[in-house]
Order: sequence, then structure tokens, then C-alpha cells
Amino acid sequence: MNITAKYFLLFFISLLFHAYNTTYACSLVKYQNADTGIEKAKMNEAVIDAVIKNNHSPEKEKIEIIGEFTKYGFKNLFTAFSYNSALPYSSQINPHAELYMSDYLQSHGKGLLKLKNYSIPYFNLIENIFKQYGLPVELKYLAVIESSLKKSATSYVGAAGPWQFMPETARNFGLQVNGNNDERRDYYKSTHAAARMLLNLYKELNDWLLVIAAYNGGPQRVFRAINKAGSKDFWKLQYYLPLESRNHVKKFIATHYVMESNLLAFNNENIHETRRYIPTDEFGLIDSLTVSGKYNAEVIAKHLSMKMKEFEIYNPAFNKELMRKGVYQLILPDDKMKIFLSKRQNILRECVEMILNSSR
Repeated sequence: MNITAKYFLLFFISLLFHAYNTTYACSLVKYQNADTGIEKAKMNEAVIDAVIKNNHSPEKEKIEIIGEFTKYGFKNLFTAFSYNSALPYSSQINPHAELYMSDYLQSHGKGLLKLKNYSIPYFNLIENIFKQYGLPVELKYLAVIESSLKKSATSYVGAAGPWQFMPETARNFGLQVNGNNDERRDYYKSTHAAARMLLNLYKELNDWLLVIAAYNGGPQRVFRAINKAGSKDFWKLQYYLPLESRNHVKKFIATHYVMESNLLAFNNENIHETRRYIPTDEFGLIDSLTVSGKYNAEVIAKHLSMKMKEFEIYNPAFNKELMRKGVYQLILPDDKMKIFLSKRQNILRECVEMILNSSR
């Protein structure tokens, strides 16, 4: 390719890039300057319909528009419309929700905590895809209550995969389901389909708690509950919903609470009375670190100027579990973890010396 051709190619690419940016800017400005809510609603519907029809994640300008549309969807769950992981959980959650989920936490809290240990790779994949659609990443917890994140999950009515699609619904959102191929069990493809389905439900309901109820029982049941209650507020219409759909929302809220609020343990006592679990909003910021080697709880506590009872609240059966498993998820207040990291080698050296001295 000669120099003239190269310059022409670069010039052509720059024109395309400029045209794309101009289109993107104009679309966003047009959306932001729309005079009425009706105009914006029509634009939102048009964008979402295009995304669903084309069966692919939207372009950048459409993501911006969708993000503006969906960001207020948790207005009935959080006091500031959306969850902020930097703030204490109890200061954000709707008081209705805290009482609503307490019985489910009692029954299923331990199981959710166990699932939390292996969920990170799945959540990373789901978050990455949901961001491509302008969806709040909290919706990843819907896969937990649908299937416990298992692509092998199958319900008694034939729903399958991590997002529990029925065959016809799966096909409607771009998945192949036939005798040779069932893409409901493909994590990547089914999550893209779930994103499109969630967008479609949100287009109709404009509230994520209602979307979760509709994901379980269908939008028509939610619309009937809205009509009977005369409100789109979940807390006002919940008892007009089927019990299963209502409980689906409860499971979602409880799962979000466990996964986000750093609860460390549960027991069988009333969750509002026990102090054996450690949410960050009561005990300040906490940090965790997987440790292995010949560490000893007494030596660590001494170097961190912590009483053993305090250390054991965060790290029960530390010595026993570290010896049995070879690793331990060390949990400490943020300031204590910084001290541990700065003294780590000295702490380990003293622990080893203590073992050697005891064996003489």
C-alpha cells in the first residue's frame, strides 16, 4: 500500500469515528433534552425493542440511554434509589425489606454464605454482561435464587440452566433449544438472553422488585396485583401477588443482603437479637485475607493488640481449621489487617519458633 492510499484509509477511518461519536452525542443529547416523560419512555421502549430484536448487546449510546432508564429501578428497596457498597447496609435498605427477609435469612443464611465462597467467577461473568446492557449488577443475585448458579439446574416444569428458562421463552430471547443443542445451559449465551428478558420486563414495569416477581410468575400476575392495589409500590401490592412470586422477591432481597453486607456467621437465634454475626455496619470496616502456613491465633492476637475473645469473634476455631484445611480466611477490622500485613513475616517467624520450642 503506497503512502497516498494509507493517508486516504486513515482519513476514511477518522470520518467514520467522527460520525459515530456525533451520532452517539446527538442520541444522548436528544434523550436528555426530551421535553416529557412520555417522549423518554418512547425512546426507552424503542431502544429496548431494538436490542431484543437484534439479539445482541447494545451500542455505547444505547447503553447510556438504558442506564438512565434503569438506574432508579430499586427505588423501593434502597432509600437512595440504588445500593452503595461504600456505605453501611442498614442505612440504605428500606425498613420494610429488613423485616420482610428476616425469616428467610434464619432458614437459608448459612447456605447462602457457603455459596458465596465459590460464586465470584460466576458473578464476574454476569456483571460483565449486564454492564453491556446498562443493567444494575445487583440483578446477578437472581441467578442465585433461580438455580444456585448451576447450569445443570432443571425444574420439575422443565425450566433449565442458571436462569431457568422455559424452552419457548428461551427461543424468544435468542437461544437455541432443540434435540441437539440447549443453550439455556450455556452460561454466556443464557446470561445475554436473561439480560434481554430483564430489560423487556423492566420496560413494562419500571421497578426491579416487580421485575423479579414477574420473572417468577409472569408480568400479567404483577399487572393484576397493581390494579387491585392501585399502586406500583411492591410493599403495597405484595399480598395481591401469588405466594411463590412474593417469596421470590424475598429470596432476592435476602441474597443481596448476605452477599453484600459481609455477614460472617449465622445461628438459630433471632437475627435481630443475636450478635454472633458481624455486619460491617455495626463493627466498622472489615477486611479478609486467605492465609496458609504455621500461623497461631494467640501470636497473631498479641501482635495486633487484640484480646483472644475479640480475635475469635472474627476467626472462630482459627488454629483447628487452619491445621485441618491448610488455609483459613482471616477476617480482621480494617486497621488490624493493615497491622497484620506490615508484621506478617515477624508474626509467622514467631509462630514457627513457638512450634519448634514446644517440640523440644
